Amino acid sequence: MRASLIQIAVDPDEPVDSRRERAASLVAAQRGADLVVLPELWPVGAFAYTSFEDQAEPLTGPTHTVMAEAAAGAGVWLHAGSFVERADDGVLYNTTLVFTPEGERAAAYRKIHRFGFDQGEAVMMGAGEDLVTVALPRTTLGLATCYDLRFPEMFRGLVDAGAETLVVAAGWPERRRAHWSLLARARAVENQAYVLAVGSAGTHAGVQQAGHSVVVDPWGEVLAEAGADEEVLTVEFDPAKVAATREQFPALKDRRLGLAAPRIQQT
Repeated sequence: MRASLIQIAVDPDEPVDSRRERAASLVAAQRGADLVVLPELWPVGAFAYTSFEDQAEPLTGPTHTVMAEAAAGAGVWLHAGSFVERADDGVLYNTTLVFTPEGERAAAYRKIHRFGFDQGEAVMMGAGEDLVTVALPRTTLGLATCYDLRFPEMFRGLVDAGAETLVVAAGWPERRRAHWSLLARARAVENQAYVLAVGSAGTHAGVQQAGHSVVVDPWGEVLAEAGADEEVLTVEFDPAKVAATREQFPALKDRRLGLAAPRIQQT
């Protein structure tokens, strides 16, 4: 299975409409891939809090339209990263979209763990409530966004819901890049799953982005890693390795502490 992680750079001087079209062009260039993934809040920038209100869109707004067309044009499953969604009741969400190779929306995931403590995203946006998985022909994706990566119980819930490939779209800052690499590998090892973690490049509201998108296999081995600049990271991986790893080293069967039943959307 071939995955392409598009580590797009966010330039504050680039108009949002232009970046949408540029992202669509990058997706179009990945024809032949099975899965293409974009990072968190690439239309506006993950740390550009002052722009969230102005750049918010309805679920089926311009980002949805452009990305649906890009998925269909390239014939790929497209994890379109996330954008600022304005719900019908006016609440803002950090929302991820996934499209089929026909351009149909397969899933929407609202970020559960909002970053910022008492400012920024944490106070400006609503929190999602549902764990979301997406069944592809050869693997089941579990969706997560940036700060979610620090909460292992969420990923265990995704695995309990059938996830075999954990996709993390992020706008992770350079100053905590060591945590990004460590946590991506930890989530892969503890869940015996692939982790596809895609960050962005450039600078979001003065915050330098870490880049270094990474693909980790179920044993915690790094299959591929990007640098700091805009880049498309493409890797071949074998989804069957998840079941093989869990059979060879059946640690998940030895769990003693369970979770409260989560709300799960399976598509």
